[in-house]
Amino acid sequence: MLSPSTLSKTIPKWLILKSFISSVSCTNAIQINPEINQNTPNITDFDAKIQSLRNKLCPDYLIKVLKSTSDINSAVKLFKWASLQRRFNHTDDTYYWIIFKLGMAENVEEMEGFCQNMVKDRCPGVEDVLLSLVDAFVRNCRLNEALRVLFNMNLAGIKPSIDLFNFVLGALVEEKRGFQDVVFVYKEMVKAGVAPSIDTLNYLLEVLFETDRVDSALDQYRRINKKGCIPNSRTFEIVIKGLIAKNRVDDSVTILHEMLELGCLPELRFFRSTILLFCGEDRLQQGIRLFRKMKDSNFTPDPFIYGALIQCLCKHLRLDEAVNLLEEMMESRLTPDNNVFVDIVNGFCKLGKINEAIKLLEDKRVHVTSPHNALLRCCCDADKFFMAKGLLEKMSERNIDDCDSWNILIRWLCEKVGVMNAYELLGRMIISSLIPDCATYSALVAGNCRLSKYEDALQLFLQLHAKFWILDPASYSELIEGLCRGEKYLEAVKVFCYMSENRCSLQSLSFNMLIEGVCNMGMLNEAVRLQLLAYNSGTSCSNATCNYIMLGLSKSDKGKHMLAFLSQMLVQGTNLDMEAYCILIQSMIAQKQIKDCTLFLNVMVNEGLVPDSDTLYKLLSCLANHSQLYLISLSLDKLVSDCEVLDSAMYNILINGLWKEGNKNEAHRLLDLMLEKGWVPDSMTHGLLIGSGNREGTGKGKLTYVDSIKDSVSDILVEGLGET
Repeated sequence: MLSPSTLSKTIPKWLILKSFISSVSCTNAIQINPEINQNTPNITDFDAKIQSLRNKLCPDYLIKVLKSTSDINSAVKLFKWASLQRRFNHTDDTYYWIIFKLGMAENVEEMEGFCQNMVKDRCPGVEDVLLSLVDAFVRNCRLNEALRVLFNMNLAGIKPSIDLFNFVLGALVEEKRGFQDVVFVYKEMVKAGVAPSIDTLNYLLEVLFETDRVDSALDQYRRINKKGCIPNSRTFEIVIKGLIAKNRVDDSVTILHEMLELGCLPELRFFRSTILLFCGEDRLQQGIRLFRKMKDSNFTPDPFIYGALIQCLCKHLRLDEAVNLLEEMMESRLTPDNNVFVDIVNGFCKLGKINEAIKLLEDKRVHVTSPHNALLRCCCDADKFFMAKGLLEKMSERNIDDCDSWNILIRWLCEKVGVMNAYELLGRMIISSLIPDCATYSALVAGNCRLSKYEDALQLFLQLHAKFWILDPASYSELIEGLCRGEKYLEAVKVFCYMSENRCSLQSLSFNMLIEGVCNMGMLNEAVRLQLLAYNSGTSCSNATCNYIMLGLSKSDKGKHMLAFLSQMLVQGTNLDMEAYCILIQSMIAQKQIKDCTLFLNVMVNEGLVPDSDTLYKLLSCLANHSQLYLISLSLDKLVSDCEVLDSAMYNILINGLWKEGNKNEAHRLLDLMLEKGWVPDSMTHGLLIGSGNREGTGKGKLTYVDSIKDSVSDILVEGLGET
């Protein structure tokens, strides 16, 4: 892609041969050194063309020869040979054809050289040639070449018209060439002193929105008047469409109000675009306002506009208006899409007006399947099964039923624990020459699971598997959960693997049941494999799922694989919770991985999580026994100051452990805190501190501190036991 920095580089000059070389010597040189240009496909043909040109060299004949020369290097040699001949001057037409051929061959550098040489030769009509070249390159999708010719026009002092600039801009925007190329053309306009038109600014707005420069686009929109232009219908279409595409619908409504207040007359294209956009964003008020404006402007709405408005009205349950619009549409001899009737039927059913929906389809003589299927669903959702059954019979008589029609009722019967009735309906469906599909099997699988007939459900799944079909998500979950409840975990694993291979995701709760069961069976390798399959198939793995596996690994002889599984979890983006950290810490304790224990605790505390009492007690005991408490000093500060998880037993462990590690000041501080809480140090802690005071207390200060400890402990004992 071209950029302004690239285009601003120094233009290479065309090297003109200064020494005279005769046509004969030129030809001989080529014959003697055929290796000079390996791209020349046929030297004999080239010689023949040279001989032909020597006999009747003129611009028209040279152009004819250039057109017939497919090899670009040969064409350039012919052109240069002609320029060396006496009494021959190139014309604007000969330059046009050599430049055009070079551009079409993407030989941009040499093409530019000829452009500059044409200007230097002062060929008559050079401006028209360059204009024609830009036009030709754009129409042949050679936009890089068109930009270079445009650049060379400016370089030569030729001032292109605004129409030419807009022509190039339009091609760049249509081809989505990006912001840099559009800005380059805009800068060339400024350099040429050409004022932009509203079409120019519209192209600029369009590329700004396409490249996510929304604020810059709005700024340009606000400055249109300052540039001597007036926004037109296309301007407002671009801005409104761009804002909606970037989820700034409220801003787009503001722009619409500005447009209507300015009295700008929208074009048909504007109505067709924006009405659909506003209806798609559920902005009914704006959609209706534009629809009325469209009709006032004597534009005829098409079926898509009617359909979008009717759909939006139905969402807002304004069914009377939707029906009126439908009738207006049909009076205009426009054929409504089937989805229009589906939307109205669903709207009536949401209001509980099923009879009105039936009457609408009868009055409008709707004999297509999808609206009737929508009506069947509504009847079943409202538990009006017999009404649905009667409707299905009428559909069958009219031959407008399909497999989905029967599946709707079969599904309802299965979900209402009526599998036997569902099989009866299935028989009638087959008699009607309709073949059961995967939706039929899915419904029957779910129905059998709800009756705890897991073996029958599994057999249906195997039949579905044989046809390379897949279950729907609801039936998939029903089958997995049912097999787990029936403790058929191996069968559940096979179902899950097949569905996962087909990129089908499973509900998180159902997957948890499967993983828990597999882990309880001790199939931990299988559980890890299933978790990876779940990730690849889009099944959401909750923390509980991963914790089941981690707990299973920690309790088995596979604890050494814990960190590998943790790595897999982190790669998948799983965030560890408190339970996961506790499992990890206890597993590392069991494996005597002291540094890993401290690492997990420190990370956990930094994330604002606190271990449970059992885990923390085991960890502190382990670290104290190995004189490694200093590794968690920062976390200890937070645990001591921010929570109440530490009990008296943990304080005793910490005081003893820190003292042994030589951190006596911290041990004293913790003792003070312990005493403030009213807890009595155990005999080991008490003896350690008293003994250290006797051994080390040669100074008055230390003896005083030991005495204060004795007094504090005595006071606590008195308060706790009562005076005798």
